[in-house]
Amino acid sequence: MPNTGDTFVTTLKRAHLFWGSHRHTNTRGIVYGEAYLHIPIAQARRLNIYNEKQPNGNIIYNCNTSDGFLTNSILKSSGKRSENDVYAKQFHGNGNLKLLGTWFNHINAQIGDRIEIKFISPTEILLTRIWFII
Repeated sequence: MPNTGDTFVTTLKRAHLFWGSHRHTNTRGIVYGEAYLHIPIAQARRLNIYNEKQPNGNIIYNCNTSDGFLTNSILKSSGKRSENDVYAKQFHGNGNLKLLGTWFNHINAQIGDRIEIKFISPTEILLTRIWFII
């Protein structure tokens, strides 16, 4: 489980922004607006961010965004890289796969944008879009 103050940064790719419509599976139809945040494997291991395969591992996180758009929203850590992998590969809305898509739309997120994931507590996340001034 992450510690208070732990952070990592993820870079948005097309698949993250358009999860519901840009995917390589035929298991269900296109669903516009779905999105997720990628968790790099090194960060998942370093911070012990688990999926549902880890007994007694936390997979539910309270989430807020630094701009106040999302407040007390619930994210779930899920996905696996192999059959028995216990480390999560993404955060998405728990029961609402469009949750992050609405925030991405609100901030006009683009491919290449960077999002900081900061653990305010072991089970609470603050998301911040990182702005670069050139």
